[in-house]
Amino acid sequence: MSEALYDLVIIGGGPGGYVAAIRAAQLGLKTACVEGRGALGGTCLNVGCMPSKALLNSSEKYVDAQNHFADHGIKTSVELDLETMLGRKDKVVDDLTKGVEFLLKKNKVDYIKGWGSIPKAGEVLVKGEEGEQTLMTKNILVATGSESTPLPGIETDEDQIVTSTGALSLKKVPENMVVIGAGVIGLELGSVWSRLGAKVTVVEFLDQILPGIDEETGKLAKRVLTKQGLKFKLGMKVTGAEKADGKVKLTMESVKKGKVEELEVDTVLVAIGRRAYTKGLGLEELGVAMERGVVQVDNSFKTSVDGIYAIGDCVPGPMLAHKAEEDGIACVETLAGQHGHVNYALVPGVIYTHPEIASVGKSEEALKEAGVAYNIGKFPFSANSRARCMGESDGQVKILSDATTDKVLGVHIIGPVAGELLSEAVAVMEFGGSAEDIARTCHSHPGLSEAVKEAAMAVDKRAIHM
Repeated sequence: MSEALYDLVIIGGGPGGYVAAIRAAQLGLKTACVEGRGALGGTCLNVGCMPSKALLNSSEKYVDAQNHFADHGIKTSVELDLETMLGRKDKVVDDLTKGVEFLLKKNKVDYIKGWGSIPKAGEVLVKGEEGEQTLMTKNILVATGSESTPLPGIETDEDQIVTSTGALSLKKVPENMVVIGAGVIGLELGSVWSRLGAKVTVVEFLDQILPGIDEETGKLAKRVLTKQGLKFKLGMKVTGAEKADGKVKLTMESVKKGKVEELEVDTVLVAIGRRAYTKGLGLEELGVAMERGVVQVDNSFKTSVDGIYAIGDCVPGPMLAHKAEEDGIACVETLAGQHGHVNYALVPGVIYTHPEIASVGKSEEALKEAGVAYNIGKFPFSANSRARCMGESDGQVKILSDATTDKVLGVHIIGPVAGELLSEAVAVMEFGGSAEDIARTCHSHPGLSEAVKEAAMAVDKRAIHM
């Protein structure tokens, strides 16, 4: 057993953990980052955001080559090489994990491989391949992220019945695939395998896709994805899955009518959400306050036990990598005597389907429920010159502003690079800006961002190109 004294030991090397470690080191704190996966970056980098985006990009190129290159006068003969596509995805992940490891080394953060637990405040026990060691530390930060939520009665094997992890590495394109859950993960990975040739059916317990998103934007997304080949069975509860003869027989029933249906498919993806990953840390034994497995923290990310902090997916709030990063930075800046802050009202959300779907702030339904009077401005990408040149005319920009002050309350975009276009809105909203501020800002032409400007102008019913 060895001992080392640190100002901060972080358990978890995902986006929240490694970013917090780098910022802590920048602020002069002697820092260690403990990660048991064998590679830094957490779920996001290894089996989540990054590999899925690599496959989304590759599958989009495959569809373009198949269906759209000819429109540009480019004649091709297209054949899918899945092994190479998956290999490229793996290389992207490997390069990025090595990049994170380099950043920790550059910032003089001790990267310690092994699974961490907390026997008591001030100590982190690390169990690695080379044995155990105890790290003595003034503060401990839990950044252990989340895992796929299991569906009761459905046992995953990462072969025929898979989580998002298995769905990133299928050995062949399934002929038929069911995705359970019409949330972000389900729609992104369902889109990948649909583009590569699978017949994909999305089964959702609720009567709409992307629960919580602006309803009109969600309906537009469903329409576009249906046009791309995805089938939706909404208001359906999955009750069982049986494997036999290389197939999976899925049983489901209507939530409202109780009508039972069966589907026989090659692959089932369970994507009903994620849950905090805190097992094995010893938090309950230490008396750390938790609720349904989620660590409870105050505004400084401090738990109920002195010297122990928590961030990211294992604390309340949206389970998003960029939220975890902001948590991590705010937490360690506070530890270092600065003022850390995260505006949770303006955490953007992006779904990387094609087209992308991006939102920030309040939905129209939330404003109605709160009794807030608002104005609305919408502009379709079909009227945007750059989108038409790109052949990307599906979708719209929707801006909601306060009826009295014109302060921007919510922005919802479905369209090309929606996630990038949303950043302008997030910045304006952080400064308490108005739709008029966006409308009076000069945007380059021809550009997709002009759709944002026109939607802001439409709030005052003065859009030019519609």
